[in-house]
Amino acid sequence: MNATNGDTPAGNSNPNHNPNSQSLSEVMVELFERLSSWELSVVAESGLSLPLMHAVELLGIYGPMKMRDLCARLGVTTGTLTVTVDKLEKAGLVARVANPEDRRSWFIELTEAGKKTQAEHSAYHGRLVAEATSGFSEEELARFADFIRRFVENM
Repeated sequence: MNATNGDTPAGNSNPNHNPNSQSLSEVMVELFERLSSWELSVVAESGLSLPLMHAVELLGIYGPMKMRDLCARLGVTTGTLTVTVDKLEKAGLVARVANPEDRRSWFIELTEAGKKTQAEHSAYHGRLVAEATSGFSEEELARFADFIRRFVENM
């Protein structure tokens, strides 16, 4: 508490405020900013926009998906995804494949060029993780991965 005005740190007068969550929030903001900056610089080298690369990444991780499933994973509307897929298809990175069970829907899958792009981008991620965690023990890496996994699941 601030001895002069009775407020908690950073002027937060909420009695339920946890100073550790404020500190964690600040670290998360810094982490997000650094990852975003890094991601933008890496993606810029590929010639793709960040949303296009995210679609390529997800298709590389999860394999071919129906449009609606890819929409859900990306958190975008079907209209936005249609434009994204059109651009990726024009770039030769994805293909629309008819759904044999439902002629009204399509699967979106990476082409060979898309797989190569995704593999290259994934390698950048691997190097970033290796550099950022170079001082971690195997136990710390496992705990860190578990914390991050649980954090993502709670979102």
